[in-house]
Amino acid sequence: MFKKINSILLALALVFAAGTSSSFAACDPGERVVKLSHVTGGTTHPKVVAANNFAEQVNKQLNGKLCVEVYPNSTLFGDSKELEALLLGDVQLLAPSLSKFGSYTKKYGVFDLPFIFKDMDSAMAFTSSKSGKDLLNTMEDVGLVGLGYWMSGMKYFSANKPLILPTDAKGLKFRVQTSDVAKAMIAAMDASPQPMAFDEVYGALQTGVVDGQENTWSNIYTKKFFEVQDSTTQTSHQLLAYLFMTSKEFLDSLDADTRSKFIKIADDVTIVANKSVKDQEEANRQNILKAGGKINELNAKQRKQWVDAMKPVWKKFEAEIGADLIAAAASF
Repeated sequence: MFKKINSILLALALVFAAGTSSSFAACDPGERVVKLSHVTGGTTHPKVVAANNFAEQVNKQLNGKLCVEVYPNSTLFGDSKELEALLLGDVQLLAPSLSKFGSYTKKYGVFDLPFIFKDMDSAMAFTSSKSGKDLLNTMEDVGLVGLGYWMSGMKYFSANKPLILPTDAKGLKFRVQTSDVAKAMIAAMDASPQPMAFDEVYGALQTGVVDGQENTWSNIYTKKFFEVQDSTTQTSHQLLAYLFMTSKEFLDSLDADTRSKFIKIADDVTIVANKSVKDQEEANRQNILKAGGKINELNAKQRKQWVDAMKPVWKKFEAEIGADLIAAAASF
């Protein structure tokens, strides 16, 4: 009894400390605790909604067997430690950006190629294809298994000055994820890429450590990046998606029936989450405008200049990603 009370109090303390909505289950004796860690905060972000929904469904459908606890906003592990924690068994579920896997596979770099997807529908069509599904198991040899792709939206550039053409970015420092493709994309604008953990970005923008960043409407709004930037440009230059994932060791440890139900829940939650992403993104775009943020829209001629500036990045990474995989992604 006291153990359960302490677990609940700890969970509540973490929720209030994070300043965000969370799904912490009061696990019953005999249930196996499954920790889902992610770095995103707020209540409306697609990842937050999907993670909490997954926990709710597992705790309902597999009651008595598995109990999922959700640790958001880097309260358990941050960007730099979460994959190591998963392999060590300190956490069982993650949802990192697809840009985070360069040390394990170069294949996911296809998602980082600028302007490879026309829009969210194209990206979701690719992830539902055979090529996209095959990628879920591309890291199985190192003990990592993909359960599904959680879409977050297309990405947009913001900076401490308006960015209408790629030449406007010359000399600026942009925060990027630890992706070689993302670094090359920034360099193609004659700007300087600065790899940085997600939870450090607001402070870096506020203090001028970096001049700009690139993200979805949901991240820009929930992390309040628009407060410390001149404006955001609606480039739609890149996809931000997360790999909802586990370890092979954890998945193999489940009995066949539990594993089958667990994977089915992951599939169902992923479908529901991705159907709602476009609406969530548009809502957070409007939230930015309502809060006083500025958004620059591009005409066809201006957008073509962005595409032309970044297209050489595809060729640069063709050998390591694979020409066939790039062609498959670009075909949707």
